[in-house]
Amino acid sequence: MIAGEFAVLEPYYQLVVMAVDRYVYTTIEESEQNRVSLHDFQLEDLKWDFEKGTLTIHTDNPKRIFVEEAMRIAMAYLHEQNIQPGSFAISVKSELDDVTGVKYGLGSSAAVVTSIITAIFKKYFPTYKQDELFKLSALAHVNVQGNGSGADIAASTNGGFLQYASFQAEWLKDAYIHAKSLSELVEKDWKYFSLKPLRLPETVFVCVGWTGKPASTAKLVDELRLLKSNDPVAYQGFLDASEEAVSTFLQGMKEENVDLLLTGVKQNRRALSEVGKQANVAIETPLLGKLCDLAEEYGGAGKSSGAGGGDCGIAFLPSKEKADELMKAWERAGIKPLSIKPSSIGASISNL
Repeated sequence: MIAGEFAVLEPYYQLVVMAVDRYVYTTIEESEQNRVSLHDFQLEDLKWDFEKGTLTIHTDNPKRIFVEEAMRIAMAYLHEQNIQPGSFAISVKSELDDVTGVKYGLGSSAAVVTSIITAIFKKYFPTYKQDELFKLSALAHVNVQGNGSGADIAASTNGGFLQYASFQAEWLKDAYIHAKSLSELVEKDWKYFSLKPLRLPETVFVCVGWTGKPASTAKLVDELRLLKSNDPVAYQGFLDASEEAVSTFLQGMKEENVDLLLTGVKQNRRALSEVGKQANVAIETPLLGKLCDLAEEYGGAGKSSGAGGGDCGIAFLPSKEKADELMKAWERAGIKPLSIKPSSIGASISNL
């Protein structure tokens, strides 16, 4: 997430999100028995079944939960389309986190959900539309996480840079409860949701640094939302500041005006830092602050990415030379530069 975090949780507020070149790979093949393997969690060859709308993966390991819900939603939708898959084996492997299992905060659960539904649809429902994939993936993710904007689902589905307004998790949960079917929910107008592709100016270079401290998005979101009821004036002030920052950033992107783009990043950083103080939530941790300060020292701009509180920060630099210098400076400061870049690829299929 590049700009507009937290504010996107309110109706019609815009966010800019970027897909990165780290992927989740899901493979599916017909099998004599229903099996699922989650290689990153050392969960191999687990039995699963789907009966009367309920899908169960036979393990007590809580790390199955996003996979289980994604499979349930996909299978239920297929049944609504009068498609009855035979037994199949499905396996999932992610490269979004560190090889040691450390989470970088790159939206791995969203990518897993999207990858699983894509694989099942490609196998049994190849005429699916991207809109169906996004909406069902968003539903599965919200059903498990309980909140969130769905921007990471949008990035996983579409790839590239996106201007995004959230469907609103509370609206989606209510719409799901009252929908007669998944098909009805998918066909329904998601009134708050909008999405538009963007292009980053070719002269701007993106750097991502990891602070070494994982963060819980759901927890940070819940804590910040308390400010809305405790101090609505301060909360509205944050929304206004975020909207101005995102508008400036978007104008910089669309006009290929690097100075304006960097100004928007700095404005958004200030808005997030200030609302964190007001809510007594450490959105910009000391190391994230250092990451941003160094970006400005090298002629760019930086900010926390996503919910903050640790995980990753992002910086935009006006040249590759400055970007390379910044990443060396980050290393000296104890920040791990991640070798990731923007990716134009969303959910896609390989028959290899």
